[in-house]
Amino acid sequence: MTALTSDTRLPEADTPSHKRSLTLLLAAILVMAIGFGSMAGGVFGAWYTWDQAVAQDVVTPDDAAIPETAVRGPFTMWAQTDIITHHQLGNTDGLYYAQMDRTVPTVDESGAPIVDENGEAVMVPNEARASWLDAMTLTTALSLGIVAYALAAFAFATGLALVAVGFVFLHIRRKAVLL
Repeated sequence: MTALTSDTRLPEADTPSHKRSLTLLLAAILVMAIGFGSMAGGVFGAWYTWDQAVAQDVVTPDDAAIPETAVRGPFTMWAQTDIITHHQLGNTDGLYYAQMDRTVPTVDESGAPIVDENGEAVMVPNEARASWLDAMTLTTALSLGIVAYALAAFAFATGLALVAVGFVFLHIRRKAVLL
């Protein structure tokens, strides 16, 4: 075996160990940047959802699961969605939108159907069914708020995990013996 002289050794900057160390540094920076971005996105998403809920100034009714509370977070949004659906089912005899007829016969003051000159019932749009459109719009908007909060929490938690992974990469870079 021959000993390496200073003329035959690779410069320290070009050693595989240094390249791996630089790779870990770059990976740590990238992962941490993505992590901080994800955390910022999660915070912004939660703030934006909160801000939009505040602008609507909705308060749950006294018969809601969370009574007489400003609708701001996911739990009050759920309570409002639940009570809207409960009230709507009460107004439609327990029937959902798709379970109801599109048109219903027109009735007079005594409740008898009004018929046309051919003896057929005069049909009009079903107002009870149409009222479901308002209820579905409100519950869908509230449900999207709940999903927005969940997504914001997931983004924040994922970002936190990525920042932790970046710190692990930095720790490995400093402590590990790279071959």
